[in-house]
Amino acid sequence: MARRGYVNLLQPQDRRSARPGDSAAAVAARRRFLSRGFEAELTRAIEDLLPLTPADALLEVGCGEGHYVGAFTERFGCEGHGVDLSVPAIEAAAARHAGLHLVVANADRALPYADASFGAVASITARRNPAEFRRVLRDDGRLLLVIPGPDDLVELREAVLGRGLLRDRVDRAVAAFAPRFTLERHERLRHVAPLDAEAIRDVMTGSYRAGRASRRDRLAALGPLAVTLSRDALLFRPVRP
Repeated sequence: MARRGYVNLLQPQDRRSARPGDSAAAVAARRRFLSRGFEAELTRAIEDLLPLTPADALLEVGCGEGHYVGAFTERFGCEGHGVDLSVPAIEAAAARHAGLHLVVANADRALPYADASFGAVASITARRNPAEFRRVLRDDGRLLLVIPGPDDLVELREAVLGRGLLRDRVDRAVAAFAPRFTLERHERLRHVAPLDAEAIRDVMTGSYRAGRASRRDRLAALGPLAVTLSRDALLFRPVRP
């Protein structure tokens, strides 16, 4: 048990590097971006897709610094659990959301929870493990999968990466979760946000899209820009045995 109250279950075989998962810099950049409210409209729309009650227990896999699972617990009063590979991310989540149950673990290998532990599981622009998601989800539960929309950050990708390809990931995601899950609902959520230079740097750092020197130079040259933030939200029901 760490000082901030979370549990670190990461084993040597779970590590591909000395500091697995999101870096402290990426976590801090994402936190700054979210704290300025640029994704507030998307967050509320995502919450609307998975209404919960105080009797529910929600697990967010790849919870990062706890933005979404914290928002769900604050709005619905449900029990909130989060697992992530990054110690800096879980440290930030524990510091900001004292009531969450947080674990550092490699969700790609296994989720450290008993079978049918949760009425709701969420993966929001994070890792996916369909077999483990189904194992820890009750037969009457719901799975919320949120992935980047085709035009997410398209203006920045064009300006910084030199290309703004539109990539639709929905069909591939639905196929990956069959036959364990059945798609119940699909919503494409989209919001255009006016970003200043600081917000642009943070969103690119938080998404690891500005690592190369040439990209950093292009990023530094950008002024204020209207940027598309889009998500495909997929709500699944588990297939019963």
